[in-house]
Amino acid sequence: MQKNELVSRYEQAAAILPSRLRKAALALTEEEKAAAEELRLRAGRPLTVLLPTGELPLEAEVEPEELETLCDIATEFSRYAASETIREGFLPVRGGFRVGLCGTAVMKDGVNTNLKNLSSAVVRIARERRGIADCIAPRLFQNGGFASTLILSPPGGGKTTLLRDLVRRLSQGGPDCPPQRISLIDERGEVAVVFRGAPQMDVGPRTDVLDACPKALGIPIVLRAMNPQIIAVDEITVREDLTAMSLAAGCGVGLLATIHAAGVPELLRKPLYRQLLENQVFRLAVRILRDENGRAYELEELPC
Repeated sequence: MQKNELVSRYEQAAAILPSRLRKAALALTEEEKAAAEELRLRAGRPLTVLLPTGELPLEAEVEPEELETLCDIATEFSRYAASETIREGFLPVRGGFRVGLCGTAVMKDGVNTNLKNLSSAVVRIARERRGIADCIAPRLFQNGGFASTLILSPPGGGKTTLLRDLVRRLSQGGPDCPPQRISLIDERGEVAVVFRGAPQMDVGPRTDVLDACPKALGIPIVLRAMNPQIIAVDEITVREDLTAMSLAAGCGVGLLATIHAAGVPELLRKPLYRQLLENQVFRLAVRILRDENGRAYELEELPC
């Protein structure tokens, strides 16, 4: 994205805020707006903007009522329609944004049914970076087929952004990359950012999105219903995810997933991920390397 596009995305995100906080957020410099990743609201604390250097406090203390107003604006004053995602702690917002929420969980029979007394919120400024996967996607094919691939980086390294563009590129296809039918299990609504049934982010013309569904439940659903060539998921975290992906791999479906890890040696030190490698579910890994010059992508074969 160009600087003016980055600034525009920030200002669109700030428009979700209540008017007093919006005014404070829009007072940033153009450089700060272009670099901003999140707007963070905590009741009784200053509104902050997350920059690559850390959180920048602004001269506006968040009042509890303003968190409720934020929810009303984000849902276009239709909270009931968003109740399913509110209880999961997030809201997809028109334009491709996502609001994360914290508050008091309303429990019934051991299940969270709602959030009340909101205490914190974070507005994620999702930005598409189209083209970052162009040099990687063709290299993910071996012997005429897609080789199941992991995307690795520490938290905040850009895994979701790369996953989104890989899904778009693989779905779209091209002379050096045959188009693929992709089922995207978007458990937390961060990849496609579905709003009222429509993805707000470009995930490609041959991508089917199963939104707000746990990966372990969603993978069997799309296997039965959508006939995918590739199943894509964000952040493998529990053993149930591995079981479901092993099932998909056994059905001949390619897999594309992200994991919090700096590299393969770190995977081998963690029992859950070591099992993933031992079962040979994935064949390739893309490491995201970040320095003062930006991000670079390194492809390597996983040990057999």
